[in-house]
Amino acid sequence: MTSATLPAVGSAKPSTKPSGVRPGRIVLYVVLVVGAILMITPFVWMVLTAFKSDLEIMKFSWLPGELRWRNFSEAMQTAPFLRYFRNSLFIAVGETAFTLAVCTTAGYALAKMPLRGGKMLLNYFILLLLVPFQIILVPLFLIVKSIPLFGGNNILGQGGIGWLNSWWGLIIPLGAAPLFTFLARQFYVSLPDELAQAARVDGLGEFGIFWRIMTPLIKPALITICVFQIEAAWNGFLWPLMITTSDTMRPLQLGLAIFSQNPAEIQWPYLMAGTALATLPMIVLFVFAQKRFVEGMANVGIKG
Repeated sequence: MTSATLPAVGSAKPSTKPSGVRPGRIVLYVVLVVGAILMITPFVWMVLTAFKSDLEIMKFSWLPGELRWRNFSEAMQTAPFLRYFRNSLFIAVGETAFTLAVCTTAGYALAKMPLRGGKMLLNYFILLLLVPFQIILVPLFLIVKSIPLFGGNNILGQGGIGWLNSWWGLIIPLGAAPLFTFLARQFYVSLPDELAQAARVDGLGEFGIFWRIMTPLIKPALITICVFQIEAAWNGFLWPLMITTSDTMRPLQLGLAIFSQNPAEIQWPYLMAGTALATLPMIVLFVFAQKRFVEGMANVGIKG
């Protein structure tokens, strides 16, 4: 047998990797594209409608014949949208600040402090994640209404309206969320205990360890909490609807709903212009915080 008929020593094995694109991957891409189109279509229709005239809306057309930029300025004059924007911004900032203060301290205590019954408290927070907000809506309303010494109430919480129709009622009740406490706790757990022990040896107090050592290391979690809370506060509708009676206290989403109460008198270009402006801050927020936000969500639950 000649050497030409022998297989070459050390020759590479033939590749077993299938050529071409797998059918399953094609189906996956098709499903993703269809889902993306279904989700983006209402948003595109909203933006295009904001530039249309009333006549174009009546006959329904996708593209406006003329870009009516004045719809946005006229919408601001038709309803007090600037006041609604201000109210939503104040509520979002207030709720987020309160959430960071409460949920990070609670999460640190559950993760790093030797609390008696700490495991039971953690299970309680996890159980609260399963409770829909609608279930606690009425009890929460009664509690807010019965806050002592506020809104004309006496020491027993009777005789007045408490925190109803007030900034306290709009910000405080929705600030301490079990989800954000659990999220902060998971990040604090992932930090080594040696950092806290070394700080204690150096004479640093527990609050100093929390504020100066541990919290700066969980910036992805803080950004994730901020994004979630700002989005929830900015889009809040049901709770402000229940506790506000004055137009000066209404946030943006509630103002948009009141603007379109009478279907026969809805000015669709103005309504869509206001809705598009209401959506813009959340898009900008997610674009700038996307990297940290995704990093924070990816690291949730890395250590139990």
